[in-house]
Amino acid sequence: MTGSRILVTLALLAAMVAVTACGRRGGLDTPYEAAVQARKDAEKAKQPLPPEPEKPVKDKKFILDPLL
Repeated sequence: MTGSRILVTLALLAAMVAVTACGRRGGLDTPYEAAVQARKDAEKAKQPLPPEPEKPVKDKKFILDPLL
């Protein structure tokens, strides 16, 4: 019993390490920033350019914003 319990524990630890290592470290890109970067990459690779991204509009303040 202890052998199988150790094996299950090791398998769960390995799964947790694999899941926590996914992704990238750093801030998230906004859709506008991602579109600008995609346009720069396409220009550098001499591919057809995607459409020009629109500047994001400023959000209006909402009364419940401080709660978030």
